[in-house]
This record gives sequence, C-alpha cells and structure tokens, in this order.
Amino acid sequence: MRRHQQFLQLAELFDCVEDVVVWVKDRDGRYCWVNRAFLINYSLDEHDDRTSDDVIGKTDYDLSPDFLADQFRLDDESVLGGKRIVDRIEQVVQPDGQAVWSVTNKIPLVDDRGDVVGTAGITRKLVSPDQAIAPGSEFGPVLAHLRDHYHTTITNGRLARLAHMSVRAFERKFQAVFHLTPQKYLRKLRMRMASRALVSTGQTLAEVAAGCGFSDQSHFTREFRRHFGRTPRAYREHYARGDRADSAGPVPKTAADAQEATRPSPLSFSPGETSDGIVTL
Repeated sequence: MRRHQQFLQLAELFDCVEDVVVWVKDRDGRYCWVNRAFLINYSLDEHDDRTSDDVIGKTDYDLSPDFLADQFRLDDESVLGGKRIVDRIEQVVQPDGQAVWSVTNKIPLVDDRGDVVGTAGITRKLVSPDQAIAPGSEFGPVLAHLRDHYHTTITNGRLARLAHMSVRAFERKFQAVFHLTPQKYLRKLRMRMASRALVSTGQTLAEVAAGCGFSDQSHFTREFRRHFGRTPRAYREHYARGDRADSAGPVPKTAADAQEATRPSPLSFSPGETSDGIVTL
C-alpha cells in the first residue's frame, strides 16, 4: 500500500480527538484535508456529515479575519522555507467567539525528490490552566510561565530555574528544540498578543504596549514594525479598513521560492482520492 494511502487511513483517527485541530495545505495555502475538530472550530460541521467539502480548496482568507489570515500565510511561507513551528503557545478563537490558549506545531511536507509541496499543522487546546503544555518535556513549566507572565519582565535565568538547568544549558537546549532563542520566542508571543489587541480592542497604543510586556510605547513601536513591517497605528488602521496583505505589497519571500520553477502540481487529496506528491508525516 502506498504511503499516501496509509496516511489517509491514519488521518481518520484525528476525527476521534475533540480538542485537537489538524490540517494539511498545499504550497498556495489551499486546504487539502482537515479533521472534524477543524470543521467544528469553524462552525462547518452543523450537519455532522464528517466531510470537509466546505473547506477543501479554500484558504485562510475564506475562513478567518484578514489580520489572522495574513499571519497564517506568513507562517506558511516560513514553513515552506523548511522551518518548523514547535510548541508555539497562542490564543485561538473558538466557535463561541472566546479565545483560548492552545499549542501549535507546523511542519513542511516534501515529495520523494525532497521538494516542499505543502504544510501540515496541529493545534491542541489547553482546556485548563493546569494542563501540561508539553507533556514529558522539561520545557512544560517554561511555556506555562511564558503564557501566564508574557506581559512582565522575564529573564533566561528565571526560565532556566523552571527547567532545572543552568542558563547556558537552557539556552542551548531551548534553541535546539524550538528553533528560536527563549527571548525571541517571548517576543513573538508578545507580538501575536499585541496584534490581536490592536484589532479587537479599543485600547490605546500605550495600553497595548504595557499589557504585552513592552517597556514603553517607543520600544513597542520599533519591535512591532520590525516584526510586521508597519507601525502599530498603521496596523490597526490597515485592518480597520478591511485591507489584506496583498494590498500593501507581496508577502515576504522565502527560500521555498527557489523551487518554484520545478515544483510539482499543488498538493491535493481527499479520503476518496490520492496524490503521488505526498509524503506522510
């Protein structure tokens, strides 16, 4: 039995897990497969038919607010470049409109030639503050501390003590596991929280800065512009008008574009069909 057929059979198991959202996209960000929890999260499972026809072929711009879709696309570009997103803590909006803390992982998918043909991701909802973020890992308490205290000053020394390591060993191992330094992981978390606050609340820029752990508004503006390519004020105005990333210029290119000339056809499959361009997870 071919590998992609095996994957499609195993993929049905993800329909049995209520708090885990799983998806596969092609290089252009079109959904190729999602599990039932994904459909429920986007309120697309009203008839309990356990199919994904309403999602296949669509992109995040069809399903999510533009500011989130833009961030998802930037994630995809990074993963298409060969990078992985490992145990990222973030808030994910649920069907009732509430944002809950979740842990997200994303990986590139490659074909038999080693060319990146798509991305896959999984998000696990943290149903209680005491739930383990990274079961079996010494970094669980570290991620929980970042989640609960991202708006305060956090040092590597404090995080190292939570992981029961020396600072040097902690920094080295954290980088190896998450592909980010501890402080860069923290900055990215703060950026995501700040971007949500700018779009969904009426807080002043100073209030957003203070609430997300920045020492002052000037520091916040510099970091935000470095991360998103525009100032916090411009970001808020951009999405208040309903603009999208493509109206402000192309999404940043990645190393994945080097394969553009020879890449295979877009990733596409469903439980009733297969595609030779798939390599299982």
